[in-house]
Amino acid sequence: MATATITRSRHNKVIAGVCAGLAERVGWKPKTMRLVFLLSCLLPGPQFVAYIVLWMVMPQRDY
Repeated sequence: MATATITRSRHNKVIAGVCAGLAERVGWKPKTMRLVFLLSCLLPGPQFVAYIVLWMVMPQRDY
C-alpha cells in the first residue's frame, strides 16, 4: 500500500505552494484553503509559524 505524501504545489502557488498542496490533498480549491488560512490568522495561535515550518518540511512536487 502506497502512502500519500503531501507536497507543495509548483504550478498553483502564490507564496510557497503550501496552501495549494494542502488543498489538493483534502480535495479543496486552493483559494478556499488560502482564505481559511488567512481567517485562522485572526485567531490566537501559531498559524504563521506552522506555515513556515510546512514550507521547510514539505517537499516540492517534481512535476
